Amino acid sequence: MSRLKLELPGKLLTSVSIPVRITDINYGNHLGNNSIVEIIHEARAQLLQKHGFTELNVAGAALIMSELLVEFKNESFYNDVLQIKIFCGEISRVSFELFYEISLKRNQTITIAIAKTGMVCFDYSIKKVRAVPEELRKVLSE
Repeated sequence: MSRLKLELPGKLLTSVSIPVRITDINYGNHLGNNSIVEIIHEARAQLLQKHGFTELNVAGAALIMSELLVEFKNESFYNDVLQIKIFCGEISRVSFELFYEISLKRNQTITIAIAKTGMVCFDYSIKKVRAVPEELRKVLSE
């Protein structure tokens, strides 16, 4: 079976810290794969909030996740503090890619996961995709 291999782009947008909660722990006593998706969502929300946006209002557009890829690398446990670096990948007329490097520090930096989300700009009032707002394009390109 071929393994997924995500390559991080060079464009770092931000870095956020998110603690692993007890509710993030699964029956194997480590961070559950479903919780990685929630942590990615929280990190993206923090990036947007930093620029005065929400997922429902990015300069008039809403965001819909159209794609999610996760490459799991190592375990994480309750009370770990994860560092999530968010990078921008390709930007098209109506969508863009965000990449996430999730790591933590013990004796050394340990990569927990690498992830990618494809985000599409959407207008819920007419139920159609729309162009990436210029204000967002500037944030993704700065």
